Amino acid sequence: MTFSSVTFLYFFLPSVLAIYYIVPDRLKNVILLLASLVFYFWGEPRFAVIMVLTALMGFGGGMLLGRIKMPRLRRAVMALSITLCLIPLLLFKYGDFIIANVRVLFQNDLPFLRLALPIGVSFYTFQVVSYVIDVYRKTVEPERNPFLFVMYVSLFPQLIAGPIVRFSDVQRHLRKRVVSLDSVASGIVRFVTGLGKKVLIANTLAELGRELGATPVPSVLSLWLSAFAFTLQIYFDFSGYSDMAIGMGRMFGFSFPENFRYPYLSKSVTEFWRRWHMTLGEWFRDYVYIPLGGSRGSWLTRVRNLLIVWLLTGLWHGAAWNFIAWGLFYFVVLSIERIGLSKVLEKMPSVLRVVYTFLLVMLGFVLFNADSLGEALYHLKGMFGLSSLPLADSVSLYYGRSYAITLFIAVVASTPIFKKLSKQLSSRSTAARCAIDCAVIVGVIGTMTLVTAWLVNGSFNPFLYFRF
Repeated sequence: MTFSSVTFLYFFLPSVLAIYYIVPDRLKNVILLLASLVFYFWGEPRFAVIMVLTALMGFGGGMLLGRIKMPRLRRAVMALSITLCLIPLLLFKYGDFIIANVRVLFQNDLPFLRLALPIGVSFYTFQVVSYVIDVYRKTVEPERNPFLFVMYVSLFPQLIAGPIVRFSDVQRHLRKRVVSLDSVASGIVRFVTGLGKKVLIANTLAELGRELGATPVPSVLSLWLSAFAFTLQIYFDFSGYSDMAIGMGRMFGFSFPENFRYPYLSKSVTEFWRRWHMTLGEWFRDYVYIPLGGSRGSWLTRVRNLLIVWLLTGLWHGAAWNFIAWGLFYFVVLSIERIGLSKVLEKMPSVLRVVYTFLLVMLGFVLFNADSLGEALYHLKGMFGLSSLPLADSVSLYYGRSYAITLFIAVVASTPIFKKLSKQLSSRSTAARCAIDCAVIVGVIGTMTLVTAWLVNGSFNPFLYFRF
């Protein structure tokens, strides 16, 4: 069950919200825990068992750390707890990748595990690990109620695609939270905004990518168009899910952290990673980079720390060599910016800096989106005219024209233009505020209508009605 499915939108979420608001306060957490477990059980019951066991291992580790005083024993308990929590992630996500490389390296026939990947395993594992480390550092008090802790880990709004919610973010809300009409209204608007991003923009751009990828021989134009479309698609996909999670969190009385802050307006790659998937970047900073020494120590130590972080960042996104190459790509770019390129960038016009950053990010996503490292290198060579590909073809020209409106809307929507315009209008008069409220209502209804049409028809693209 996904946030954009008919089952979730028209049955699961309305039912859970209705029951949640009706029952007395003492039963709200019970309803939320049961709903979260049902949500996860819907896909594959055995994976729900893995999630609950991972949560309970983290809970047990936190309880032990809260009682043990000896520093060495506390470190041992922390290390053991983290290791146990990481085993499912390493086994299900990286098991076959490790075996494949062992087979190549040692020329043997070690059998593959062929295990399906549990949904959200990377997100909830990182949440549990951060909790154990925070309890070890004594920055949070250990949770003594296992049901509340399992609810925190399994909370369905942020389970699939984040944001990565730390225990300290929601600890005070687990036992008591207030849901107001304003928070519910803003949550609905935020949820529908994310739904529109995901279904109307990201899914439509994914169609463009599939059409262009289906051509037997690509052209230089089709490769650049595919890279551009995917760069926009992945932003609206991830940020759309984050918006939906934050919106649903508000409906239930939680305040989840922001995850994206208009990253494509960044003026350097360093700034881009402060705006893109912020909860992930902050997680690696606080639990990997700084414990390794951060920016302290010798030049070689700083390079080592940065290299480890970006190797892990690449691997976190996927168990394949192209993801490792993607992480190394950012390690190299960020290292160059730190060495001195950032000073050069500061002297350049802002527009050029934004273009520089977007181009590098787009090239990085070519590595990210490929099925293999070889395919990624083939696409990159083709984009720069090094593979004897035609400059353009009729397919890329046709789809470029057909999806021009979609691409334009995506570019505009990736900036804060609409948000700023809304604030300026709403601050001028009561009439303007009423007009904006009406527009929001119409937008919510219109988005839901279009989403329904998309889901029912399978591949509805409203923007194609405005073809050139």
